[in-house]
Amino acid sequence: MNTRLIAARVLTRVLQDGQSLTAALDANLPSVELSKDKAFVQALCYGVCRHYYRLDFILNELLAKPIKDLDVKALALVGLYQLSYMRVKPHAAVSETVLATRKKPWAKALINALLRNFQRDQASLEQKADTVNWISLSHPLWLVQKIEQDWPEHAQDILLENNQQPPMSLRVNLSRISTEQYLQQLTAQAINAVAVDCCASAIILDKPVAVDLLPGFMDGLVSVQDVAAQLAAGLLDVLPGHRVLDVCAAPGGKAAHILEHQPQLKELVAVDIDSTRLLRVNDTLQRLKLPATLITGDARTPQDWWDGQVFERILLDAPCSALGVIRRHPDIKLLRLADDINPLQALQQNILNAIWPLLAPGGLMVYATCSILKQENEQQIAAFLTSHADAIEVPIEEVTWGIETSHGRQIITGTSSMDGFYYARLAKIAE
Repeated sequence: MNTRLIAARVLTRVLQDGQSLTAALDANLPSVELSKDKAFVQALCYGVCRHYYRLDFILNELLAKPIKDLDVKALALVGLYQLSYMRVKPHAAVSETVLATRKKPWAKALINALLRNFQRDQASLEQKADTVNWISLSHPLWLVQKIEQDWPEHAQDILLENNQQPPMSLRVNLSRISTEQYLQQLTAQAINAVAVDCCASAIILDKPVAVDLLPGFMDGLVSVQDVAAQLAAGLLDVLPGHRVLDVCAAPGGKAAHILEHQPQLKELVAVDIDSTRLLRVNDTLQRLKLPATLITGDARTPQDWWDGQVFERILLDAPCSALGVIRRHPDIKLLRLADDINPLQALQQNILNAIWPLLAPGGLMVYATCSILKQENEQQIAAFLTSHADAIEVPIEEVTWGIETSHGRQIITGTSSMDGFYYARLAKIAE
């Protein structure tokens, strides 16, 4: 099958049906036989999502009227992306994209004319696109304005970083092997990598590799996890004999890291509302040979699943806008809407209020999001502290990462190669 056509079908599922790029690729990639072709389809889809607003602007400049057929529009975007951003030979990009229209003969001449007109006028079209700030940065206008409002000094860096491919970061299982020893194993396999100063377990690869090429991956020596996400386990300060709750636990990386960090827990309970995603937590823990109690449950209604025994430590990785991980999921720019933020804030507040009674007096909760919006982060914690007299903030001090905010610390996307992340620590006053 024509790889450009498959990419266009994936993009249509995202643009028309609101399906996540991950889900759309999972549904369509099985039809592609060769690994190099799978990689090409993925590169096209991620690239179009990453640069969608700029490509769509240019496409509209080339059209006398909009393309109503979304499959054909997606194919046009695939063609423009190849010509603008990929090292595909121009004649191949045009001819193969035109060939993908074979089941819609009317579109053949349209796609051919569009791509050839773009080749002729590329410089002027791109120059025109770059005169509009949000188009040049390839983000929806509401999101640019929101980021500029919250982080005026960092907004440009955040928006540019969102359009970059993120590095592949690893978490070394320090209960089994040191970071230095694992780096030596990578060197022996001709895989270049560096340790990360702000996180003892973290390694960043020079170039991504398949996980089956990582030494000891199936034996549990290492896992794939962004550096920012690896900071959670240390912030919890878990001690032997503690009972720990990981709320909204899927896909399980943080739960696994907590167990690696402190093998002598009384129990770790991992809760997630999605039973399918909880299977991923189970797979992760089985690979690492780590024990945990997995529960499918709604964090807003712990009375439905909680056994009444309090926890000394709770990690609440709250549902959020995920605007700090756009590098990894560029379809967020297409799927997330301005109207989503207030309901997410309300959901976070509901979960915080519902889970707080499960924390033991003298216990510690870490609140985390992969968002960069103050509304979901420091403002959320400020409101919680105001309404809970038994809660105090435990400042995150003596760390070299992130920006100290009014409450908690914010990691700006791309800083030290990390995703955008937020952490705050809350302690329950002992009675």
